[in-house]
Amino acid sequence: MTGSTSELFTAEEIARYTSAGQWGTAMLSDVVAANAVRIPDSAAFLAEGVRLTWSEYSKNANQLARTMTECNLSPGDRICVLLPDGPGLHVAYLAAERAGLVTVGLAVRSGQQEVSRIVLLTGARAILVPKNLRGEDTLELFDQVRRHCPALEYLVQVGEATGLPFAGPSDPTGEVAVSSRALGPHDLWFINSTSGTTGLPKCVMHTQARWMRYHHHVERACNLTNDDVVMSVVPGVYGFGLWSAHFSPALVGSPTVLMPHFDPVAALKEIERHRVTVLVAVTTQFIMMLMTKLMQDMDFSSLRVLFTGGEKIPRERAVEFEELTGAKLLTFYGSNEVGALAYTTVDDPPERRWTTCGRIIEEMNIRLIDGTGSEVRDRPGTGQPAGRGPLVAAGYYDDPEANAALYTPSGDMLMGDIVSIDGEGYLTVVGRTSDFIIRGGKNISAVAVEQEVGQHPAVAQVAAIPVADPVFGERVCIAVVPAPDQDPDLDQIKEFLRSRGVSKEWWPELMMCVSAMPISVGGKVAKTELRAMWRERDKNPADSA
Repeated sequence: MTGSTSELFTAEEIARYTSAGQWGTAMLSDVVAANAVRIPDSAAFLAEGVRLTWSEYSKNANQLARTMTECNLSPGDRICVLLPDGPGLHVAYLAAERAGLVTVGLAVRSGQQEVSRIVLLTGARAILVPKNLRGEDTLELFDQVRRHCPALEYLVQVGEATGLPFAGPSDPTGEVAVSSRALGPHDLWFINSTSGTTGLPKCVMHTQARWMRYHHHVERACNLTNDDVVMSVVPGVYGFGLWSAHFSPALVGSPTVLMPHFDPVAALKEIERHRVTVLVAVTTQFIMMLMTKLMQDMDFSSLRVLFTGGEKIPRERAVEFEELTGAKLLTFYGSNEVGALAYTTVDDPPERRWTTCGRIIEEMNIRLIDGTGSEVRDRPGTGQPAGRGPLVAAGYYDDPEANAALYTPSGDMLMGDIVSIDGEGYLTVVGRTSDFIIRGGKNISAVAVEQEVGQHPAVAQVAAIPVADPVFGERVCIAVVPAPDQDPDLDQIKEFLRSRGVSKEWWPELMMCVSAMPISVGGKVAKTELRAMWRERDKNPADSA
């Protein structure tokens, strides 16, 4: 793998994965076009009163692709897409593919500075936005970004809210003469950003071949068919949202329910209204749903699967969700960069679903690396996972330093976790390489603290963060969202941990209750904000040990 845009994977890699049947030649554009002929009037997307059929999806994408080509954009040029998580987002992604352009996905919450940085990093020549974003005219945003980004030339503005309908010349035949420009399965198709451990955005390069293969594992995990109704409430710009809303539903021809703005009560009502069968939500989101009183009274008889992840899943919350809904909770373990290394399936025993990330994916050739950089060959074993296979991204765009940290010397892609793999091949996250609290010279895993505290019945969500201490360097602080009608205190939690035999080193020393966890654009708990909240709050002596 070169990490360049002209040759993302070597000819040998492409031949190996293709001959193994892991990579093919199909593109999503072909899939949607086929759906538009086979099931033209069936729903492709449902969102806030918008029902977009497969025929309309394909025609809208053609129309927007024509608009893009009329901007004098050349094949391979980058176009930034900054839209809410509605049907229009996926129309824009498909249109760019058909116009031979590389989509640069931007989270809808991105501010001007972040947009400018990503546009500058990728050399994007165009940006596609709604006419109004967060109450502001996006023409002003474009002007601000262009001052810092000389390559940016074109602004494409679309309708409000979901991004429909699109402006542009009419195309009654549904055909656009851009086939010669269309991207291929191993071409650079999509770029999105991730902060990783540095907090500065790095641009991940995606091909479609990896996501087509990812779908194979989605089908194996939950037996997805065209009888399903998928609801994805995760950001569509990241890997979790790409497979769950852009690829897998299209590949089986099922409708996808979307929410431009996540709200737990509204999400529950949409599940009931559309008879959703497969829900996709990060851990924080499904816990927020659990905390609403509607959970006790609604009809979830249609729901059979919840795909979740992004954060450690508290066992008690997983059990609670399954008992209330009758659905099975599944997870993929991976990242924007790696794709997936393990997953649970509907056939796994409940305890395995609730406490592990599932069996490892053999085709990803997973290795565990210890603190010295050596491979851990024993099973069971513990270490930092690395993998190489058909699900990986093509590295970071134009970032040799970041790529050097992402790969092992032998070319395997690293995760930022510490995991254990047992004798049956089940993977469990036990910590993060960067998410440690260093107390008196000892590394305390924030994930381990969260896993134990999260079992307390009065705790709906928990995040462990370091707090500066003049003697020990750092102390363990927990931010807790109380379960409904509960009022947990620190002493109560410590006694609970003592009764479970949890190591005293993992006991929290400080605590603050919050009404809701601050969430990053990627759907994870924003621990930087939690640390700022602690610094600014008035210290309560009752909350400290």
